[in-house]
Amino acid sequence: MRDVVEKLARWWSDDRPAALATVVGTYRSAPRQPGASMLVGPDGEAVGSVSGGCVEGAVYELGQQVRDDGRPVLQRYGVSDDDAFAVGLTCGGIIDLFVEKVDRETFPQLGDVAEAIAKEQPVAVATVVSGPPERLGGRLVVWPDRVDGTTGSARLDDALRDDVRGLLDAGRNATLHYGVDGQRRGEGLDVFVESFAPPPRMIVFGAIDFAAAVAKIGSFLGFRVTVCDARPIFATASRFPGAHEVVVEWPHRYLAAEAEAGRIDGRTALCVLTHDPKFDVPLLEVALRLPAVAYIGAMGSRRTHDDRRARLLERGITAAELARMSSPIGLDLGARTPEETAVSIAAELIATHWGGAGVRLADREGPIHTG
Repeated sequence: MRDVVEKLARWWSDDRPAALATVVGTYRSAPRQPGASMLVGPDGEAVGSVSGGCVEGAVYELGQQVRDDGRPVLQRYGVSDDDAFAVGLTCGGIIDLFVEKVDRETFPQLGDVAEAIAKEQPVAVATVVSGPPERLGGRLVVWPDRVDGTTGSARLDDALRDDVRGLLDAGRNATLHYGVDGQRRGEGLDVFVESFAPPPRMIVFGAIDFAAAVAKIGSFLGFRVTVCDARPIFATASRFPGAHEVVVEWPHRYLAAEAEAGRIDGRTALCVLTHDPKFDVPLLEVALRLPAVAYIGAMGSRRTHDDRRARLLERGITAAELARMSSPIGLDLGARTPEETAVSIAAELIATHWGGAGVRLADREGPIHTG
């Protein structure tokens, strides 16, 4: 919903009903991930995408129906045959879509949700997407310090409050399964949780030309990017227009302070580009001992890597901790320029996140998406 919430909130504010179609489940090579959304507006306008174009026409028609009659629908789209589904995805995947009417009555918290998303404040929306018909569309909105709404069961609301906050902390969307009255070991009722956590962080250490390219592609991928360097003559905002902030500080001190303040988590990517031991070694000593970081990459030649590894071992870094470091940084794309190197680093980040192999798809068989 993140991509369409601004438009949806405007219609909601004007008290004009719309239909919201959300991907709540994917199988095989589905083109979009859970949380992807499409709107059918009060005047028939279509906004967003749930399949990259494969089933949007059918979803549009279903959205018009739900917007007008108000009855939510869980619809599956996949491979077309007599026994399966009405509309096929050309990619061969399967998606489950929950389509619901959105107005001030059905989603009274939308204004607060839209405001939290705009301010990059954490909030999660838990919606009943499968179960008894009278429970469909029941919703609990969860902030770190409060909740609003109800799924129609106090017991389920209590279970969701804790389960959803766990997903919100991790910035994850998921479908949770319960008994019809919220039993955690039960079945018969599914709740889709969409987490709107602040963007994950990328911290780029080293105010060099490669850092400018990495900051730009990091922003493109949705990270909130910080560039950090101890040298004020190089660490300037004008040199890094792709970064959200530029910090003048010794890298290891900055990272330690950010970790102490709770601003480093399991979604954070650390890109160490200085390839200078007086900066890199104390910084990596801090980074490799952090309990949860998504990615730690360090730039440098093979000789630089070997020297850096020896220095870290001398400081007591273990082999297991060293294994967390991607060094030399990036995938083997044959990159030469700063921009090409940034693509190489971004490719490794994506592969690490999704478990990709980093090989040519043309040389593989089977589904494109395995997660």
